[in-house]
Amino acid sequence: MTRQDGSLHRKKREKGFGVGLIRGYDTETLQEIVDRTEAYERLAEVRSQRSFPAQLEQVWLLKVLGEMAEALDISEHTVRLARMSGTRKDLLHARILHASVNQLRGAYTSAETELTTCIEEAEGQGWPRIAALAYSHRGKTRYDAGDYNGARADFKRELFMRQELGADDTQLEQAMSFIEAAERRRSAIA
Repeated sequence: MTRQDGSLHRKKREKGFGVGLIRGYDTETLQEIVDRTEAYERLAEVRSQRSFPAQLEQVWLLKVLGEMAEALDISEHTVRLARMSGTRKDLLHARILHASVNQLRGAYTSAETELTTCIEEAEGQGWPRIAALAYSHRGKTRYDAGDYNGARADFKRELFMRQELGADDTQLEQAMSFIEAAERRRSAIA
């Protein structure tokens, strides 16, 4: 891997995986809408790379492509790798991604528990970007599990944190659309 490639991976990790691949979010499932062809092409590029950021990206790509078994295997590996040789922030990112895979597999309790501990650690360490990410994923987990009040609260907390961080309009609109989706579902069952 060249120095330039390493810089590219760090930039992608700081911005978030798949920034260029995400075409929006499904208004009912709240999951990323991606260009599947581009996602498979990117997966082919990063599959042979063994760096921690490349493995996290593989998990994300496999997750959005619906390849849950492989996403789970690699996500478990990235959590172990981060525990052995990564930073605490690396471990939180790996655990959040692992929890998001569990969420899509329907393991809501396990995903929510893991995300709650990630939120507590990120807030305790003063890492609001990571906390906002974990709130977003816990909100999606609660949404999928039918806890629309909990989902709405998490999305509101995410929105507040992103506003405090000076997030761009796209991120703020995304968080607001998640709040609206949870509100619609909550109203539908009331």
